[in-house]
Formats: sequence, C-alpha cells, structure tokens
Amino acid sequence: MKIAITGGSGFIGKHLTQYFLARKHSLVIISRQRQASKHPLIRNITWSELKSDVKVLEGTEAIVNLAGESINQRWTKAAKERILQSRLDTVAQIADIVDRMERKPSVVVNASGISIYGTSEKASFVEHSEPKVMDFLSGIVEQWERVMDQIQHVRVVKLRLGIVLGTDGGALPKMMLPYKLGVGGRVGSGRQVLSWIHIEDLCRLIEFCIGNEDIIEQINATAPHPVTNDEFGRALAKAMRTSHWMPVPAFMMKLMFGELSTLLLEGQRALPLLAIEYEFQYKYPYIDIALEQLLNPQVKSLPGKT
Repeated sequence: MKIAITGGSGFIGKHLTQYFLARKHSLVIISRQRQASKHPLIRNITWSELKSDVKVLEGTEAIVNLAGESINQRWTKAAKERILQSRLDTVAQIADIVDRMERKPSVVVNASGISIYGTSEKASFVEHSEPKVMDFLSGIVEQWERVMDQIQHVRVVKLRLGIVLGTDGGALPKMMLPYKLGVGGRVGSGRQVLSWIHIEDLCRLIEFCIGNEDIIEQINATAPHPVTNDEFGRALAKAMRTSHWMPVPAFMMKLMFGELSTLLLEGQRALPLLAIEYEFQYKYPYIDIALEQLLNPQVKSLPGKT
C-alpha cells in the first residue's frame, strides 16, 4: 500500500512511519523542507513541489495528516495564531492536492483532538457528543474540523486524539520529570480525567481506520479506560519504581505554564465508542499495562484492572 504522511518528523509521525515500514508499505513523506532518506520505501516531497505537480502522489491509497504547530509551548498571542493557522493551512493544502489528483486516495485520516468536547470532571463524551467551545483548545479543534469539510470526493476520518503516551515525545516525558526528582504527586485536585492512548495502539488504530471503509467522520483515538490524574500518577510512580506523594497546587501550574496549564488541570472522559463497536483490539487498554510496557519493556506486564 502507498501512504502519504504529513508531519512525519513529529513524535507521532516518526512512530507511524516506522510502523508502516515494518509492514512494507510504500511511504511519501510531505514536509516543508526536503529531507534525505536512504530507505527504499520512503520518498520525500515538499509542499511547494506539490503545489506545481501532484503526480508523485498518484496511486496513493491514504493520506495521514499529522502536521501542525506543537501546542506544548506557552500560549502567547503569537503562538496561538501559529497553532491555529498551521492546522488550517495544512488542511487547505491537502484539500487542494486531493482535488487535483487524477486518481484520488480512498481516505484521508486527519488528526484532530478530543478537546472539541470541552472539559468536565463528570461528563463522558463519545463521537456523537456535541462540540462545546469553551477555551482555546476546543476553539482550535472546532475550526480545524470545520475546514476538513473542504476535503471532497474521498472518505475523511477525523482522528480525535487524546494524550498520546510514548517515552520519546509528547506529554509523558514532561509528566515523568517530577517523579524522577522524587516529588511526583497529583496535580491540582487530581480528579480531572485523562483520556490517553499508547503510541503503538494509536498507530494500529490509524491503520484500522485506513482499512475499514465503514469508519467515516470522527473517531476518538483514546484507550477504553480513562483515568483520573491521581490514578495516572499512581500508575506512573509504580512503573517508575518511585513514590506518588507530593501534590502540585493548581496555582503553581498556572504560574509555570500559563494558559497551557489547562491541559493538566482540566480533563475530559472521552470514550472510544466507535473503535469498540468496530471491534478494534487494544494491546494496551489499561494504564498500568501501558506504562509498564513503555517504561519497563523488558518486564512482562501483569493484567490491568477493570
């Protein structure tokens, strides 16, 4: 299968590239600057080159769009504009590319986010839950998904990502730091819900979405068992063989991270209803299994809790 990936140099993109290469798929990596690759199954192309000619993408069966400015930075006015515009511009370019392709891909899997549901300690959200714009992130995702409707004449899957867990990128290394220093504990109240997914399960779910023609529109890319911040911290401390004891006050997080602190202080229970209905099989459905595998891969994990 020939698959095009945007954002291939990012945390998720690197893992997805290696996942597809292990399965002998032919890849086209789209980026702003041409990247050198010696792998026979990888071809690199730039956005500017695709503006003049899309023939290199002919025969592509799927496009996976993971491109966008990182949200892991202080949300200044300029940063907010970059975060939003990078997502809108990339989707617009993909819509234009697909429109100009003579043989169109069968599907575009476009990254999105569970932030579209807003935050809540008590409510649970599934794919047909109504979007609720209540902060910067939910507003970003609402606009992002709206422009995805510009992609015409192909199946579009809006992949609503939760917190993606991996040791080489994303949120987990930052969440591990206090525990490495021996001062790990709940953040704020500890009751805020964290909807997460293991990076390997995310790669497998993307492949699942590509291959399953019945999956259209949005799908929650989360594990079936979300946890509270306190539960996550206890599982992380256990996997790191350290203690979970020192609470971090909410005001301290706000001082350190500004508006970005909402990612840690406010949560949402986003359940992968469609993935379960379509019988996607998670390798890491429970947080203790996921963290144990990530941090101690040489040790066979025990079954998780229900």
